[in-house]
Amino acid sequence: MCGRFDQSDTARHYAAAFGWADAVYENERQRVNVSPGMEVPLFHIAGEEQRIDDTFWSYRAAWVMKREPAPGQRRLPIAINAKLEKISGSYWKPLLTRGRAVVAASGWYEWTGEKGAKQPWHIHRKDREPIFMLALANFGPAGERPEETGFALVTADAQGGMIDIHDRRPVVLRAEDAQLWLDPHLSPEQAAELARQAALGPDEFEWYAVSAELNKSGNQSDQLSKQIVASN
Repeated sequence: MCGRFDQSDTARHYAAAFGWADAVYENERQRVNVSPGMEVPLFHIAGEEQRIDDTFWSYRAAWVMKREPAPGQRRLPIAINAKLEKISGSYWKPLLTRGRAVVAASGWYEWTGEKGAKQPWHIHRKDREPIFMLALANFGPAGERPEETGFALVTADAQGGMIDIHDRRPVVLRAEDAQLWLDPHLSPEQAAELARQAALGPDEFEWYAVSAELNKSGNQSDQLSKQIVASN
């Protein structure tokens, strides 16, 4: 899964790396410790316009709250991630059709260790270029709850050495492939296949341990994404 990420550069920087220098964007916020429930700049296409709009990180369809679960069933939870294996199913298909988006970042975080002694890790491209994570969002009119017009990151099974950190990973594409993901002329089936075939593999990434201060979602010090060196 992906429950935190590093967005410590500006929207202008990420837009330039994405090839969207003329994109319309709302702010230049920089955060090293982005967590669910925050407003996150999402790359998407609205009509013919390239936009980077702040969107709530977490999603639950409005109809879920309106429909009472059957006896013995639980209501579907709020999601921060959407499994790649399920995005063509009935729940995610509407967003796969009209709500494809991209989150640009400098890396993401995962944790190892036991509860109470969790060690966070910063995962990033070896060349330190920005990562472009696939997302599904509802860009419709604001709902009664913020998650109704929120987004989820698309995740897939981890591969190779990444399994040592976590068994899931966000689906990250190169800029040109991520731009294709946003193309409104791409069918949902083609988009799902692109995500499966073009996702960057574990050889493209590296990771290092960072301060446990990152465990507190409110902490935003620039030092939180820096590598820590174990003492002898």
